[in-house]
Amino acid sequence: MTTLFISDLHLEESRPDITRALLTFLKERATGVDALYILGDFFEAWIGDDERTPLQEDVASALKALSDSGTAVYLMHGNRDFLIGEDFCSRAGATLLDDPTVVDLYGTPTLLMHGDSLCTADVEYQKFRANMRNPQWQQMILQRPLADRQQMARQLREISMAKNQGKAESIMDVTPEEVVKALEAHGVQRLIHGHTHRPAIHELEANGEPARRIVLGDWDTHVWWLEVAPGKTPDLSKLALD
Repeated sequence: MTTLFISDLHLEESRPDITRALLTFLKERATGVDALYILGDFFEAWIGDDERTPLQEDVASALKALSDSGTAVYLMHGNRDFLIGEDFCSRAGATLLDDPTVVDLYGTPTLLMHGDSLCTADVEYQKFRANMRNPQWQQMILQRPLADRQQMARQLREISMAKNQGKAESIMDVTPEEVVKALEAHGVQRLIHGHTHRPAIHELEANGEPARRIVLGDWDTHVWWLEVAPGKTPDLSKLALD
């Protein structure tokens, strides 16, 4: 009995090494486990389920094969791929999760998030996030021609990279008080999230008791995953990308 968690792969055509690592991971590590949770930024960009590139189709087919083998696949939106919809999830055999979501992991209620909503010190980004997550805005964008959306995605990426270069590292990390607030709002002692690209396990206090925040790693230079199994302490693992 094992459940795996990954996030922040940022899959894109220019990084075939990450795609190869994912396909290997799905076959060699995810096959046979209870579930695989992908907690956001699975793709570097997603402009609608109607864009079906070879990369997207290969990944969908691999996830579907994993799902068909008996491993449940769950997918959460990130700040890069928040337009992933039910059509892609259907092709991939995946269940789309709300952010945040609480799940029972072998008897331990656990809060799952992408993590960007916890970075409240970045006020500018939080305003941007609120606009991007607005259903009316998303519907308006998805109605635009595919070519327009592709151009918009490139522009947003360039703007994001430029702005992040000038921000302090502390601003782009989670706000500790917000973590405690989230844990207490959901009445749980464990949080798993990605987004910050700072893999670690943090001990803290929430609800008047010891709590734990587990941060997943990104797949830029290493394959990162979290393994949760009954009776075992959750453990972060990594392997160098080939």
